[in-house]
Amino acid sequence: MKNFEVLGLSQPLLNGLADMGFENPTEIQQQSIPILLQHDGDFIGLAQTGTGKTAAFGLPLLDNIDIENRATQALILAPTRELAQQICGQMDQMSKHLGRLNVVPVFGGANIMNQIKQIRRGAQIIVATPGRLMDLMKRREVQLDSLKYMVLDEADEMLNMGFKEDIDFILSKSDGGRKIWLFSATMAREIKRIVDTYMVQPEEVRINPKNIVNTNIEHQSIQLKASDKIEALRRFLDYDEDMFGVVFCRTKRDTQRVADELNNNGYATEALHGDMSQAQRDAAMKRFRDKNLKLLIATDVAARGIDVDDITHVIHFALPDDPEFYTHRSGRTARAGKKGVSIALITRGDNRKIKYIASKLGIEFSKGEVPALEAITQKRLERWSENLIKQSVNEKIDAATIEAINEKFAEVSKEELLAKLLTKEYNAIYKRNSINDLTDRSKVRDDGGSRRERGRVRGGKEEGMKTFFVNLGLKDNINKGALLGFVCDTTGVKGSEIGRIVMDRNHSYMDVQEDLAPVIMTLNGKKRDGHELRVNEHTGEVKEPARDRGRGRDRDRKSGGGFKGRSNSGGSGHRGRRSDSSSSSSNRSGRRKDSSSDGNKKGGSRGGFKGRKW
Repeated sequence: MKNFEVLGLSQPLLNGLADMGFENPTEIQQQSIPILLQHDGDFIGLAQTGTGKTAAFGLPLLDNIDIENRATQALILAPTRELAQQICGQMDQMSKHLGRLNVVPVFGGANIMNQIKQIRRGAQIIVATPGRLMDLMKRREVQLDSLKYMVLDEADEMLNMGFKEDIDFILSKSDGGRKIWLFSATMAREIKRIVDTYMVQPEEVRINPKNIVNTNIEHQSIQLKASDKIEALRRFLDYDEDMFGVVFCRTKRDTQRVADELNNNGYATEALHGDMSQAQRDAAMKRFRDKNLKLLIATDVAARGIDVDDITHVIHFALPDDPEFYTHRSGRTARAGKKGVSIALITRGDNRKIKYIASKLGIEFSKGEVPALEAITQKRLERWSENLIKQSVNEKIDAATIEAINEKFAEVSKEELLAKLLTKEYNAIYKRNSINDLTDRSKVRDDGGSRRERGRVRGGKEEGMKTFFVNLGLKDNINKGALLGFVCDTTGVKGSEIGRIVMDRNHSYMDVQEDLAPVIMTLNGKKRDGHELRVNEHTGEVKEPARDRGRGRDRDRKSGGGFKGRSNSGGSGHRGRRSDSSSSSSNRSGRRKDSSSDGNKKGGSRGGFKGRKW
């Protein structure tokens, strides 16, 4: 393994690296730095995220900058604000012993006037996102006449994010003898177009992705139901008090929803996504870096550039479509020689995708499990015992106070006292978690298993649930989704706290968590559309109506439509209040006729519930 001394870097930079604790360069740094220090031309560096590309271009760039010249000599383009900030931070650290150097970050969401002031003071290096740089160029605040170096970092990601036209504009307006250093994870078609259009006989360094899989990362996959994923996160946090990780979601909405649900249950988490203001994002990242958060819940785009030490876990709430994104995500952990865990939370329908990712990246996923409540209990009680033993006695507690309390416990044995204290801990643990085993141990099938899972009917009441009778049925112009919405809106109960819903013509049955029984009973006497509700606990057996068997509540809620009824020859569903009047029958017949003609088309016609909801 080479060290930085043999790469040809100046002593001030070596001193800066020593201060940062860097001793041995990564493969991309070993191969790129000597070329960039000596080569008077364009350069391409192909390597995955997390391989040290910032130092690979940052160190030779700093050695080539004229400190005495205040003009803008280098421009670094990055896809996100977070990555631009990270690059600036590393450049500042590496150039600590070089002398006075002005590295200015330029990105959207921050005060543009402050950025303009910094540039006017003399920005030898500008680190920018394409959009904000375009804005400053159009205002004539950024002059690229003296530009010697242009670095495109994460070029493939910038193109994926839709910056193609911006990059073309910037490259075309800075074509005055500058050198282009392009760094990317892949040589995609659009990257090849940039190379052919703007670069001249570039030197190339390519790091084989199979050679940079971090062997310090343990890859796990855990199969479970989609509805159990948030509780799985809660259990991980309850089991491992040292967990410090990033959870990746597919959408901004999921990111905020997961963070909100965890926060509402007392877990220290924060969302990070594109709809947040820059001040909100900076505050979230500061809390995370200061380790005031256990989990950062982020989208792929928002998480670009996160460079935080000691991340123990990366959790994939939803798998990415591209294996390279899996590499980008999991590379947040196990840095600087440390160990880390990457956990993919999958449903049965994800098994084909997880096999593809494993094959493409040359990694192996072990079968993980969501911690069982018994294991969490044991771990929590061990920590509770250790902390109690280590607890120092408050000096304000005098002997008289101890004697007075001792008298109160005179007839309580040590074993009984411990049992009472343990009961408090037990109750807290069991209140916070369900007793179900979340890990899905059903036989894995790749061909449509997820569809069967979504359509599965719960055979009976779940443990820890109570069943309630509600005198609202299909005749009251309400379907399962509308009933669920009405109950949640009226009582404040969450949809996730309500289980099976069985609906008939005249009434419904609803399973609700036991501790919420008093809340559900507050519905008794309330009115909906003038109809007074009668609600009471039901202890007998509940049978699914024949038309609903095999449908399940989840499918009914996700369909977006209402009660479909039993299919007639026309294939249409019930569309509103039932009536025995001849006019209503005539109208229904007309609708069936229309639906029948549509039903000849592929897929048929499915009517939605047209009655009034809550």
